[in-house]
Amino acid sequence: MLSVTTFHELVSISLQGKNNALCWGRPLLGDFSEIVRKTEPEGNMAELGPVQLLNLELSEAGQLAREMLLSDLRLLTAHGASPTINLIRWYERDDACPFFPTDVYSFHVDRAPVPCDTFLCTYHGACSEILPNAQAEQKVLVPELRKALRASYDGPEQGFEAYLTVHCYDLHYRPLPAARPIRTGLGELWRLAVDHPQSSAIPCIHRAPEELPGETRLMLIC
Repeated sequence: MLSVTTFHELVSISLQGKNNALCWGRPLLGDFSEIVRKTEPEGNMAELGPVQLLNLELSEAGQLAREMLLSDLRLLTAHGASPTINLIRWYERDDACPFFPTDVYSFHVDRAPVPCDTFLCTYHGACSEILPNAQAEQKVLVPELRKALRASYDGPEQGFEAYLTVHCYDLHYRPLPAARPIRTGLGELWRLAVDHPQSSAIPCIHRAPEELPGETRLMLIC
């Protein structure tokens, strides 16, 4: 993980090999909790767009927070990304395979068919976690988990690896016993390497945090 001091550095420095994450640390300016209070989602999560942000009646501190959100949207959109601001009470859990959940609370990497990166930033609430690759093991290679997956698969042996990929089992990891996940900080805009055909960096392992009871997260992701 490398730290940068400008957005230009964040998007221009190459991700290569083990250097698979960049962090642009900024201080939070304004009151993001005010935006959360005035835009609480009806369900478990909702997208907060520029028009909704601009229509909010906010204090001076709330206006500073709004400008930071809009600025990040503008910067990433101009870069060619498709950022969204999300309000999150909780993500849906994956209970299809109890011994091998594949929801975002599990440490995982992102995959794409074309070159891209994952960008994320938390402005309010619990922050995402990153797991150094050397401190993790791919769960489909863990003997007992692989055996259980094989037992749940009813196709031909030659199709088993494709089955793991189709159901995204191969994207998930578990921490080694001495692992020390890195908690991203509020206001930090991160760029994470994605598993895609032209990537020169190993994909970055990360996960969504457990939300605090009664607290709504406010985050950007693309």
